[in-house]
Amino acid sequence: MVSASPGMMPGEARQSVTRHAVTGDDDARARRHGMSEAADPGPPPGPPPGGPRKAPPEAPPVFDAAFAARLLELIRWRRDARHFRADPVPPEQLDRLLAIASLAPSVGLSQPWRFVSVDSPARRAAVRDNFLRCNEAALARQDADRAALYARLKLAGLDAAPCHLAVFAEPEPSQGHGLGRHTMPLATDYSAVMAAHTLWLAARAEGLGVGWVSILDPEAIAAALDVPARWRFIGYFCLGTPEAPSDTPELEREGWEHRRPAETTRLRR
Repeated sequence: MVSASPGMMPGEARQSVTRHAVTGDDDARARRHGMSEAADPGPPPGPPPGGPRKAPPEAPPVFDAAFAARLLELIRWRRDARHFRADPVPPEQLDRLLAIASLAPSVGLSQPWRFVSVDSPARRAAVRDNFLRCNEAALARQDADRAALYARLKLAGLDAAPCHLAVFAEPEPSQGHGLGRHTMPLATDYSAVMAAHTLWLAARAEGLGVGWVSILDPEAIAAALDVPARWRFIGYFCLGTPEAPSDTPELEREGWEHRRPAETTRLRR
């Protein structure tokens, strides 16, 4: 019981008792729930109003003039390699390069490229035999004044390249839901070529060379590699460490053809 202090009226003493009792009950409840009198439990757990807050977007990288100059060097030194050293391409490096290739643009984000690693000696031999037959036929079609030069050209690195990749395009991928393909169905093939070119640049940046073998019969290659019949053959690629990197195309060094200025391929309207 609380007695009235000197100068306190009896009614004030009763109010003090009431306030003390209420405060004591609140303290007891707070202690039972693990809270102190001053603690604020805050809003109930769960996502904030309006849904989870998105993380702020990452700032894009700045590609300065030095980077642009290095990129130009990479593009200039990307060559169609035909001469390779026997050094193997580590599996993890090939996996990394294919992951980079999969960052290439594709119609409708369909990623229609299909990479086939050709490791079987028997399948490699079938590809080589097909190349020899097709190359002999191509030689027979050359004009007399160019046949001798054609015969001297090394047009494939199939024997020396440690890594062989065949690239195909899936013409009707479910991924992408058909976006952008109805009027230009070959956009899937173009997308696969973009992936091959991305692989090419990434490989060159890691010190590897790539050679594109196109003197092949697409149907025969698809059969030799046992891939789905609907896939379209894009090209056969040899990967490995080049014997002698160069910033000049081999066909130009051999006198077959030379590059022309960009303006000769530009039409203005």
